[in-house]
Amino acid sequence: MKLVDGNETVIVVTGGSDAALEKDAPLAARLRAEIDRRGGGHAYRRAVVLRAEQYVETPALHRHPTIAVGGPGANDVSQHLTQVLPMVWARDERCFVQMASNEDGRQVAVWGMDAEATQGAVDAFITEGLLDRLLDRVWRFQAGAVLPT
Repeated sequence: MKLVDGNETVIVVTGGSDAALEKDAPLAARLRAEIDRRGGGHAYRRAVVLRAEQYVETPALHRHPTIAVGGPGANDVSQHLTQVLPMVWARDERCFVQMASNEDGRQVAVWGMDAEATQGAVDAFITEGLLDRLLDRVWRFQAGAVLPT
């Protein structure tokens, strides 16, 4: 049975170190719960949390919508994304959200200068419409899809 869909299932990626898992895994779990809630029970409109190593070592996952949580020093996926994605939100030069600016962009880095700042970035990502913007891109109606009657 298929558990994830490359067009709808969001991969939330944390760093793999003990420190990253301790600090960022609860934030990733919060994002997963919020995405699952917003998915409204649709089979693949949900999130899965993985460590950066799992994501990097599985190229098939790279086509999925992706949210990297944690700074570039703690998360290899964040390290890559912070170099290629534009800044869309920042606070006090401590909390950051970087996300593709085009309508097809489905990758995000949510991070801060420390654990408290990363939490602030995750809070803002959820409450200030940025998660909605990402999910609208990911879950928008696709031409040719058949709606249930």
